[in-house]
Amino acid sequence: MWRSPEFSVLCRMAVDGGCGDGGDWEGRWNHVRKFLERSGPFTHPDFEPSAESLQFLLETCKILVIGAGGLGCELLKNLALSGFQHIHVVDMDTIDVSNLNRQFLFRPKDVGRPKAEVAAEFINSRIPGCNVVPYFKKIQDFDDSFYRQFHIIVCGLDSIIARRWINGMLMSLLSYEDGVLDPSSIIPLIDGGTEGFKGNARVILPGMTACIDCTLELYPPQINFPMCTIASMPRLPEHCIEYVRILQWPKEKPFGEGVTLDGDDPEHIQWVFQKSLERAAQFNITGVTYRLTQGVVKRIIPAVASTNAVIAAICATEVFKIASSAYIPLNNYLVFNDVDGLYTYTFEAERKENCSACSQVPQELQFPPSAKLQEVLNYLTENASLQMKSPAITATLEGKNKTLYLQTVASIEERTRPNLSKTLKELGLADGQELAVADITTPQTVLFKLHFTT
Repeated sequence: MWRSPEFSVLCRMAVDGGCGDGGDWEGRWNHVRKFLERSGPFTHPDFEPSAESLQFLLETCKILVIGAGGLGCELLKNLALSGFQHIHVVDMDTIDVSNLNRQFLFRPKDVGRPKAEVAAEFINSRIPGCNVVPYFKKIQDFDDSFYRQFHIIVCGLDSIIARRWINGMLMSLLSYEDGVLDPSSIIPLIDGGTEGFKGNARVILPGMTACIDCTLELYPPQINFPMCTIASMPRLPEHCIEYVRILQWPKEKPFGEGVTLDGDDPEHIQWVFQKSLERAAQFNITGVTYRLTQGVVKRIIPAVASTNAVIAAICATEVFKIASSAYIPLNNYLVFNDVDGLYTYTFEAERKENCSACSQVPQELQFPPSAKLQEVLNYLTENASLQMKSPAITATLEGKNKTLYLQTVASIEERTRPNLSKTLKELGLADGQELAVADITTPQTVLFKLHFTT
C-alpha cells in the first residue's frame, strides 16, 4: 500500500522515538528513494533512476517559499519532509490569534512575532538537517541577485499584486540570444491559491508557459463598495465598517496625526468596531461583529485548513517532480473544489501573444489624439488583461523624460494632476510615441507604443 512521504517519515520518527541525534538515520529517505531509484509506469520517459537525484535534493537544491501563512506552513512541512534541506521563506506579516486555527507551526506564545521566523524555527527544530532561512520582509525588498540563487520558487500568497510582482521578476531574469530563450535562465514558479473550499495550483515555466498575467481574467475581482452607498445608503454591515475605515478614521484621527489604520492592532480594530456599531444602529443594520470588522479592514479571505493542505500537497508534489526530473510536471493549471463532494480539473492555460509580462511583442495603445490622459489611465487600470493599480506614466519629450502622471507621491501627483484633463495632442505626444508605465504589479517598467486612431 502506497504511503505519502509525510506519513512514512512521521511513522519512522515515531518508531525511533523522535528525531535522533540531529542527523540522518538508517532508512530515513527510503520513501523518497522509491521514487528516485527505480522506474515506474508514471515516471518521465527520459528519467534514469539513480542515487544522485536524492543527493541533489538533500545537498544542493535551493527552494524559496513565498508566504508563511495557511499555505506556507503546509508547504514548509511538506518540502522539508520530502528531502529538501535548503529552504528560504519570505513573509512580511506577524502572527495573529486568528491564524492559530490553521497555521499549525504557530502557538499562542508566538502571537506578534514574524511568521517567517517562527515557521523557520519550528521546522529547523523538528526536522534534523533541514535549514530554513527566514526573511521578515516584502518580496519587493530583494533585488534580482537574490532570486537568481534559487532553483524553484513556490508561492503561498493571498495577494494577486504580489503574485504579479514575482511573476514579473522571474520574467526579467530570462536571457535571450538572437530571440532564443536560454533555458538556464528559467526559474520555475509553482503557485497555489485557496479561497474557502476552492483552490488552484499551477506550474509556470517563465518564457515557455502561460504566466500569471496571461490569465488575469481567471482571478476574481476584489469587492469594492460604491462610495455613494457607503456614505448615504448603507444596507450591509460591511458598508458601515467601510464608512468608518475610509471616512471616519482619516477625519477623526483617533490615534494621532499620521497614524494609519493597522488591521493587526487590536486597539485600532476595536475603535473601528465601536464606530461601526454606532453607524449600523443609525440605519437599523445588524450583523456588525469584531471578527467581521477585522475581516473587512484586512480584506481577509475565508480560509479552510483542509483546502490549504490539499493545495499545498499538490504544489509540493510539483516541486518534487521538477527538482528530480522523475515525473512530468502539471500542464499547467489545476482547479480544486470540495464544496459538494470532491472535484478537480486540469487544463492547459495558453500564453497570450500580447501579454504585458511575458511576451516579446511591444504593447500597443490605440487612442485618438483628442483622447485625454485620464482615458489612458482608465484603460490601464480597467482593462482585464492589464489591471494595473496605480500606474505612473512617463514619456520622452524634446529629448527629456517627462512624468505625465504619478499617483503614489503626493507632491508629484498634485503637480501632474492637471495633465489628466489634457488631450494627448496637448501633452505633445505623437503617433508612435513610447510611453513608459511603472506600477506596483511589476518590478519592470512596461513600454507601450501609442498609435493614434482617426
